[in-house]
Amino acid sequence: MNRKSRIQEITKIGAIAVIRLNETLPLKPVTEALFNGGIRATEVTLTTPNALSTIEELRQFHGPEMLIGAGSVITKQQVQDVALAGGDFIVSPITKKEVIDQGHILDLPVMPGALTPTEVQTAYEYGAGLIKIFPASQFGLSYIKALLAPFPNLKLVPTGGVTPENAGQWIHAGALAVGVGSALVDKEVINNHQVSEITARASTLCRNIARAKKQLHS
Repeated sequence: MNRKSRIQEITKIGAIAVIRLNETLPLKPVTEALFNGGIRATEVTLTTPNALSTIEELRQFHGPEMLIGAGSVITKQQVQDVALAGGDFIVSPITKKEVIDQGHILDLPVMPGALTPTEVQTAYEYGAGLIKIFPASQFGLSYIKALLAPFPNLKLVPTGGVTPENAGQWIHAGALAVGVGSALVDKEVINNHQVSEITARASTLCRNIARAKKQLHS
């Protein structure tokens, strides 16, 4: 699967599950639960202990059925490390040309983080296919609409404050996809082995996004 097809896969479902933990926990049951709920793209942040080996393990476990990417990527070397681990996409909290360029060299989608109009346009000019708006919750739905007014062709992915319940509202506001973290997967549900809860949250998320997309195109 090349960079373009991976972007298409992310936007088709319209959601990326973001896993950020401060300890090593078994994630195969978690990503399987996400998959059962309809999620087809999962990001493991590099701030999570043993993130690279986890990405490699999940890549082998899911095969081509789920995209496994890395978040919190801020250096060219980290992009290379993620590629070696079998990662499918790169997410960064910042916009950094060398990170985007290295991802493109390795045929991986890179989603840089941006917030201001200047940062968003810079990310676009650097060749970002998707642009992460973070922290989206600080500015809200109206900010996505405001950004898209002068930049209607940008593919924005708000992250931070997105929940399974409000995800459709972000799609209505113009987002192409959303990133959902602790509202979808948190340490408590993992430790309590509540994989059914993760599947239920994922199902709600995907259902609300699908409904919003249908309404936009009806």
